[in-house]
Amino acid sequence: MKLLVIFMVMVVAVYGKPGHTYTDKWDHINVDEILESQRLLRGYVDCLLDKGRCTPDGKALKETIPDALEFECSKCTEKQKAGADKVVRFLVNKRPELWNELKSRYDPESIYEKRYKDTLESLKKE
Repeated sequence: MKLLVIFMVMVVAVYGKPGHTYTDKWDHINVDEILESQRLLRGYVDCLLDKGRCTPDGKALKETIPDALEFECSKCTEKQKAGADKVVRFLVNKRPELWNELKSRYDPESIYEKRYKDTLESLKKE
């Protein structure tokens, strides 16, 4: 799975009951539209970093990230996993400054970076 797998799947994850998947309520949101918009992307990042207001889906994402990281996105739907891949690939390759801000917040001890090292390396090559 991915380092900070859902961390920017802004739009997909909300709470799930243990043993179930996260809700698919926001699976229809266009992740590409968010990634292509500096304003939208920065809004989500600011929300996740407690630097700005959160939309309801941003708030849900922020609350879900620790669980998704800890359990390797085991409650993610396939669409959420695909969205997470896209977001992580985009941030690592095109917006490393945002990636580093988020990584500092959600993985300050590099625990997940080490766990997902191979996946991250493969995303950098794409």
